[in-house]
Amino acid sequence: METVHNPTLLGVDVYLVATILSGIASLAVLVAIYAALSVRDPMARRVKALNERREQLKAGIIAPSGKRRAKLVRQSDGADRMRAFLSSLKVLQDSQLKEAQLKLLQAGIRSKEWAVGVIFGRLMLPIFIGGLMVFLVYGTDSFADWTPLKRYGLVAITFIVSYKAPDIFLKNKITKRSQAIRKGLPDALDLLVICAEAGLTVDAAFHRVAKELGKAYPELGDEFALTAIELGFLTDRRQAFENFATRIALDDIKGIVTTMIQTEKYGTPLASALRVLSAEFRNARMIRAEEKAARLPAIMTVPLILFILPVLFVVILGPAACSIKDSFINGGH
Repeated sequence: METVHNPTLLGVDVYLVATILSGIASLAVLVAIYAALSVRDPMARRVKALNERREQLKAGIIAPSGKRRAKLVRQSDGADRMRAFLSSLKVLQDSQLKEAQLKLLQAGIRSKEWAVGVIFGRLMLPIFIGGLMVFLVYGTDSFADWTPLKRYGLVAITFIVSYKAPDIFLKNKITKRSQAIRKGLPDALDLLVICAEAGLTVDAAFHRVAKELGKAYPELGDEFALTAIELGFLTDRRQAFENFATRIALDDIKGIVTTMIQTEKYGTPLASALRVLSAEFRNARMIRAEEKAARLPAIMTVPLILFILPVLFVVILGPAACSIKDSFINGGH
C-alpha cells in the first residue's frame, strides 16, 4: 500500500504547522471573546472603597497628626503579629513605616496595614528564598558543575532580589498608575475649566470630573473623587490638596495642587490658570509621543532582523530551494 506523504518545506511538515497555527488562532479568538464578554465596570469597586473612605472621614479618622500617628495600621490579627514580631527584633522604624505607607498610597493601595507587610517581606523573603537557594546550591548536586564563583553569585543575587522584591513590586505599580493618571490629566483639566466657567465650586467640579472620567481613566477618577470627599470633610482644604499631591507620584500634580492652593488663598481666577496648565500638559504629551516615534526605528531594528527578515528569506528562497532540490534528485536518476 502506497504511503501518502504530506508536503514539506525545508523539512517541515506544512500540514502540521498549519494545524498548530490554526489551533493557536482559535485559542486567541476564544480568549478575545471571553475578555469582551467579561468586562466589568472599573469604577464599581472603587466607588465602594470611596464610600468606606467617606465613613472613615465622618468618624474623624483623618484628624490631627497625633491621632493619625496613633492609627498608622488598622487593627488586624495578621498585622498585629507582624508588628509584634518586627518590634521584638528592633527592626520596625517609624521612618521605614512612613516610607512604606507613602509608596502604598502612590501605588493605589489604601490599606495602611500593608506597610508592616512590606517591611516584614523585606526581612522574611531573603530568609526563605535565599535559604532555599543556599540549600539547593550547597546542599544538593543541582549546581555541582558550576564554578564556586558562579554558585556564590547565584546565591548573592537571590538574596538581593528577594530583599528588593517588595520595593520592585511597589515601584512597578506606582509607575503604571502614574502613567495612567498622566494620560488623563489634560482632559481632566479641560473639564475642570469648563466646570469653573460654569460656576461650579471646586468640590462640585472635582466630583463632576471624577464622574465623567471615571470609566476612561479609573485611577484619575478615583483620586479626584477622594479629593472631593476630603474637601467636603476636612477643616483645612489645603490639606486635602496636599493629600492629592502626596498620593500621586507626578510633578504635574504638584503644579496643579500649587495652582489650586494659590487660587483658594488669593482668589485668583481658577479657569485661566487651569487652561494654561492644560495647554502645557498637552504640549508635554505631544513631545513624549514624538520622542517615542523617534525611537521607533532603532527599536524595530532587532525584531526586523530576528523575525521579519528570516520569514522573507524563507518565502522568497524557499520555492527556489525546493526547485533546486528536485533538479538534483531528477538529475541523479
